[in-house]
Amino acid sequence: MSIRPLTDLELHGRRVLVRVDNNVPLDEAGNITDDTRIRASLPTLRHILDHGGRAILMTHLGRPKGVTENLRVRPVADRLSEHLGQSVGYVRGTVGPAAERAVADLANGECLLLENVRFNDGETRNDPDFARELAALGEVYVNDAFGTAHRAHASTEGVARLLPERAAGFLMQKELDYLSGAIENPKGKLVVILGGAKVSDKIGATRRFIEIADALIIGGGMAYTFLASRGEAIGKSLLEDDRLGFVSEILDQSADLGKQILLPVDHVVADSIDSGETALHVDQIPDGSMGLDIGTESRRQFAEAIGEAGTILWNGPMGVFEIGAFAGGTRKVAHAIADATGRGAVSIIGGGDTAAAVNALGLAGRMSHVSTGGGASLELLEGKVLPGVSVLEQG
Repeated sequence: MSIRPLTDLELHGRRVLVRVDNNVPLDEAGNITDDTRIRASLPTLRHILDHGGRAILMTHLGRPKGVTENLRVRPVADRLSEHLGQSVGYVRGTVGPAAERAVADLANGECLLLENVRFNDGETRNDPDFARELAALGEVYVNDAFGTAHRAHASTEGVARLLPERAAGFLMQKELDYLSGAIENPKGKLVVILGGAKVSDKIGATRRFIEIADALIIGGGMAYTFLASRGEAIGKSLLEDDRLGFVSEILDQSADLGKQILLPVDHVVADSIDSGETALHVDQIPDGSMGLDIGTESRRQFAEAIGEAGTILWNGPMGVFEIGAFAGGTRKVAHAIADATGRGAVSIIGGGDTAAAVNALGLAGRMSHVSTGGGASLELLEGKVLPGVSVLEQG
């Protein structure tokens, strides 16, 4: 990809329109509960401000239907101010006279956060008029919001077409380098771990990885559709009947290609997700139980395969990790990846629930890269074109 790096832009005295992904979780009182995404945007913002740019930030927050008071981005501006060590302005409008005045008042090295871009329905529709109003606020465009790059929205795609001087921020560039590198030039043996609830969420990824990975590990709820396709009893475990044909095809393809697919050989089961106190380790799932985590032997086998990898991609937990009784498989896989990374493997954590699990376990710092984009990272790994990335490419 011929994408201009941020370091190539002349920033001094210029209005730099920056799309960040500061879509952070809030509690009922409006307090930020996890500012990982805010901290991830700081290197790009510091570079712009240190070089005398006038940073005008755009982000979404949640999924509002019009103006939604509890989804205003003022808490994000306050947290950015703390991290940057300087006041970050905030305007209760994304475009229009108030936003224009606030932008006009910016001095070199100052920063302003516009209101939640999704308060305007033109954002998700990639409305040309809304994109033009946004573009009029800046002279240069920087996209550092990898987590939204798979969406062709006004602030991620439409506005970029209107500002010919455009570049990728440091976070965006890092995401592209790691994820593309893992696919195009993996170090050593490529081991891919897929988990999460549904096969249907990862059809494209599974098709891609069975071709390029040396080994594919499948856990989480999606594993039970694979096991059912082989005729194994899965009790009340999650099953997607309409995907049985697909998983049979994948298993046949893996055999034809000589690729290794590892599936759980034992399980942690309970009558329901809420009955963690009665969880049992079993080799075969009884009729009245559901598999909610991988068992002890599965963890050992998965960890052994991870230990042989030179490059590791992980997307999706091994069980219902939010509940302690069903978190052991995810914990074991995370520690195995951290240990492999310590021995020199390249490890990439695919965002979303997987990143949340790694952060909760305190292991993020032991991974090579924890992606900020769940859907975006998966689509890039599948080989799809991301609108927010392709629009940055130079002609």
